[in-house]
This record gives sequence, structure tokens and C-alpha cells, in this order.
Amino acid sequence: MRSIPGTVTTTRRTGKRVLAPSHLAESGVSRLSEGRQVEQRDDQESRRVYLVGRGLTPTRRRVVGFDDPGRKNGERFLSQVTVSDRSLEAWLWDAANILRGPVDASDFKAYVFPLLFLKRISDAYDEERVIALEESGGDEEYAGGPEQHRFQISEGCHWSEIRSRNTNVGQAIQHAIREIEKANPKTLYGIFGDVQWTNKERLPDRLLVDLVDHFSGMDLSNRAVPSDVLGDAYEYLIKKFADLTNKKAGEFYTPRSIVRLMVNILDPKQGETVYDPACGTGGMLLETLHHVRAAGGDERLMLGKLFGQEKNLTTAGIARMNLFLHGAEDFQIVRGDTLRSPAFFSADRLATFDCVIANPPFSLEAWGEDAWATDPYGRNLAGTPPRKYGDWAWVQHMITSMAPKTGRLAVVLPHGALFRMAAEGKIRSKVLDMDLIEAVIGLGPNLFYGTGLAACIVVARRTKPKVRKRRILLVDGADLFRRGRNQNTLEAEHVEELLELYMHFADTAGRARVVTLDEVKAQGGNLNLAGYVTKPNTQEVSSVADAAAALKKALDDVWAAEANLEKLLAKRGLA
Repeated sequence: MRSIPGTVTTTRRTGKRVLAPSHLAESGVSRLSEGRQVEQRDDQESRRVYLVGRGLTPTRRRVVGFDDPGRKNGERFLSQVTVSDRSLEAWLWDAANILRGPVDASDFKAYVFPLLFLKRISDAYDEERVIALEESGGDEEYAGGPEQHRFQISEGCHWSEIRSRNTNVGQAIQHAIREIEKANPKTLYGIFGDVQWTNKERLPDRLLVDLVDHFSGMDLSNRAVPSDVLGDAYEYLIKKFADLTNKKAGEFYTPRSIVRLMVNILDPKQGETVYDPACGTGGMLLETLHHVRAAGGDERLMLGKLFGQEKNLTTAGIARMNLFLHGAEDFQIVRGDTLRSPAFFSADRLATFDCVIANPPFSLEAWGEDAWATDPYGRNLAGTPPRKYGDWAWVQHMITSMAPKTGRLAVVLPHGALFRMAAEGKIRSKVLDMDLIEAVIGLGPNLFYGTGLAACIVVARRTKPKVRKRRILLVDGADLFRRGRNQNTLEAEHVEELLELYMHFADTAGRARVVTLDEVKAQGGNLNLAGYVTKPNTQEVSSVADAAAALKKALDDVWAAEANLEKLLAKRGLA
């Protein structure tokens, strides 16, 4: 048999060496036994290989290296590629689909995100090593120094070591992530969550080999996939997981159009501090960075300015990974129960921030009311909310967290928090007396995951402009949404309209009213928007004569129908 010149590679499962025939390269495509297509090109410096996987379009390819440090004698994988943003999203979603069956869909994020992050920091580590070798003229000791790398990867914990395993893969993953956390205690400790990777009933070796192989199919170095591209794909995957687990998604995801509206209202500036006491996957903190950048600000001045707290361990880790993958540095996200044990202090008092933003759990039950009356953090400003409704506990915490002069907040609340009376009515009245609430913006129904109820955004400001003192803007945006099959969406034009109404701060027929505190207090502190903003009646009102004529005609029709019915019954002998 005639030998065929080509490129030698190694398959993942068998370790056999496979020849990718160069004569197929004329058509731009060759095949491996695993069904993966590759495109080959010769280069004066070296041969480089591109992988075109299922659903991947080569619209933003970059040349990538494919030496695998886990292989000997120069054997290489035809396995890594970078692709378009949309292809990256599809590739990440395919990783989640590998888990279908053994893993519940609601848990996909706990497995996919840690592996994605581990692959990213491993590829970035290799990239940093190459750069350091070039800078030092090949000095291995210099290239391996901790100062050359953003994150330290312990010996035996690199992605390539995990990929070399065909058995006890979960044990290798578990060992790698725990050692990496220990090697980076200030930045990565606890970031990978608490998944039991060694549970072979749920995660057999076969499944983990497929998952690791899939992630090995793309170069995730910073050069190949910039942080904004990977970060956007990460956010896409968060939304996909939210769509997949609608009822539970409200615990970690806020629709991004609503986040943008809230951030635009607060308008954070470069160098200002931002705090989210219920940060979920970190979307609101990220949006503040995007806002600063879009306004021409210097994102570097946001270093050390982002703070968040999240009760769920897995979600807190996802938030930290989300910020890291977007290129953010020097932020603090702490796992913990904000209402029972807030995380951020200045001396012996709660820390305060320029912007406080949150979408806390709606009407949280058993939120910690037993200790609120004697709250040691000074948050009991207006009273203790009921055990079944923690909404105004969140508001009081956020008010306490506002900076003395520049502080402002935006919080999502269920509509019931605007008009429920009893204890909440008393709290609301006391907060109104503080003259901090600047606006209430009503939103449409079914915009949030896990609930079909309509919600609102309450905006407060530590120091209101003089013209807005003792006044509140009430906006009824209940009809501003695009109806969807499972969920409605707040579109960009709706965000723009609501933001313009907030900025204008004036009466708008059928949409907005500026009311005085005295007017609200006259209604017992009730902020129900329907009591203040009257929708125009678009139906034509008939005159009395026209109405009487229509009634007479309707009665005549009824009598005629009855007479006809009697004739039919008589004809059949039933009358």
C-alpha cells in the first residue's frame, strides 16, 4: 500500500497514532476517526491546524498552536481552534448537552462553568509561559516564576494532566481544582464550588472523558479568545441555563435589559464603588463596568471598587468566574447570608457605597426577622418586616449601605411591597418620611424567571436634587414588553423610554406622574401605581341616545330569536 504523506496525531481514547493525509488538504478538509473535521495549511514556520466542529463556523478564526505538553516526541493533537462568538456559544452549549441524563438540567452550571474556567486558566498559563520564554531568551526558571502568571497552577494540576487520564477522571479534576484554589488563596479559594467530581454513579469516567475531550477542542488562551468574547459567551450560557430551569433561574439571573435600565439610572462613574448584596451570577456588577467603558471612563479606576455577596455557594463561584473571564480584577464577592451576616465593613460599621443595586429574592420567607429588632448593624431604620415578606428588610439594608452624599440605589421589588399595609405599611411610611425614594418604575408581567408577577424598580438617593425633594416620580410601564411564549421581554426601546421618563422627571399623560410626599401620605403611604397614574380610555363613549338605540335593537333581536325558537319547537311537536 502506498504511503501517504501527512501530519501525525494521537487519538484521545486509544492513544494510537493517526495520519491525517495531506492529499485531502487540497480540499481543505481531512477526517479523524473521532469524526472531527480539520483544515490544514502549511506555514514557513510550522504547520498549523484548525478544527471545524459541528455547528462551528470559521468566521473569526485565529491561528493557534497545537503542541500538547502532555505528549511525547512531538506528537500533536488536531484539536484546538478559535471561532466566532456565535460558534463559541454553540460549542459551550454542546458541553452542557453532554451532561444530559446523568445530571439534572438545573445542575449543569455547577459542572460546565468550573471546567470552562479551569481550561481557560490552563491555556492562559501556557500562553503566559510562552511570552515569558520569549522575553527571557528561553529561561525556563523565569518563565515558571509566579510573577509571570495571573494564576498559579500547581504541579500535576494543568488541564493537560486531566486530559491524559482515561480512568478516575473525576478524582483528577477534584485534585486539580482544590490544589489550584490552595495555590491562589486570595483570588480563587472556593471558586470551583462543591461538586463531588468523584461520584462515579453520576459522573462515570466515560462521561467525563467526553466532557474533557470536548473542552480540549478549543484554544481558550487570551490571544485566541479575548476576555470580552469569552465573557459574552459565558453570559450567553448563563441565560441558556436560566431558560432551561425557569423556576429556579430567578435565584441567580436577572434579564439583562432590566439590569441595563437599573445601571443607566444609577449612572456609575469611574472610580465609584458599586455593591450588590444579592449578586447572583454577577451580571449587575459586570454591567457597571460596561457602562463606565461605554461612557468613555477608565475601567482601571474600577479596580477594587466592585463588591457583592451571594448566599448560594455555586452561584457565588459562578459570579467570580464571570468577572474573571470578563477581564475584571481586584473585586470582592463573598459567599454568605446578607441579611443575617453582611460581609463588608468599615471599622465597626457597615461599609457604604456610591451605587447599591440588587434584585433580591421576592418576598423572602424566614429571612431573619427574629434578630432584626436588635440588628447590630444599624439596619432597623423603620421597623421589622413580616416573617413571610423580607422585601423591606432588603431595602433597609441597601439604604444603610448608601454612601452619605453620593449614595444611590436601585432595587427590584414585587408590586405587593408598594401597597401591603400592616407592618410593611408602617415601614414604608417611615422610609417615605426620610425623603430618599426618588422614583418607582412599574414593569410588565412575566419578565422575571420563576414568577409571572409584575415587579417594579424602586430608586432612592441619599441626597436628592433640590427640585426633586419631597417628590416621587411614579412610572407605569406595565404595557412595555414584548410578549413571548414562556416569558416576556423588556426590549431596548422599552428601556430607552423608561430611562427617558426617569431623566425627564415630569408628568406624562397615561405614563408617569410626579407626586408629593403629602399626596402619598394622604393615601396612607400606598404607592400602588394604579392609584396615581390614570391610563387614557381609548374606547369610544356612546351618547345616551345611541346607547338606548343599541339596547332596543338587542332586545328586538332577543324577542325575534325567542319567537323563532317557539316555531321550531311547535313544528317538531315539542311546544
